[in-house]
Amino acid sequence: MQVQDLARELGVTTDTVRYYSRVGLLEPAKNPDNGYKVFGEQDRHRMRFILSARQLGFSVTDIRQILQHADKGESPCGLVRKLIEDRLEEVNRRFDDISRLKHRMEAAVETWSGEEDKCPTGDMICHLIESFTEEQ
Repeated sequence: MQVQDLARELGVTTDTVRYYSRVGLLEPAKNPDNGYKVFGEQDRHRMRFILSARQLGFSVTDIRQILQHADKGESPCGLVRKLIEDRLEEVNRRFDDISRLKHRMEAAVETWSGEEDKCPTGDMICHLIESFTEEQ
């Protein structure tokens, strides 16, 4: 099947399929007559795997490592568990950072609701931002 067939079947763009081919996660054969890439059943299976792994937050680098284990006939499950635990810690840190940002933004909205607008001066651009401190 050609790139557009695989993309259509899996509900992704042709650019997505081409990207994973370009970075080496898919290795389609080339049609000797026209040079087009031909995707087979293994490519379809790998692409489904890649899409599932991406939905779980695995990076392209992670997926490459997982596929390397599998391609050698080794179980990638231990690696997958370690990687997902690392990703979960990372997501929790980002969530905490976003939560703190949300609270700062809410405090800014509340603080600024009673402030008047002011034009810039030589030493001030926007008094709302410049007067806002993290303690507020």
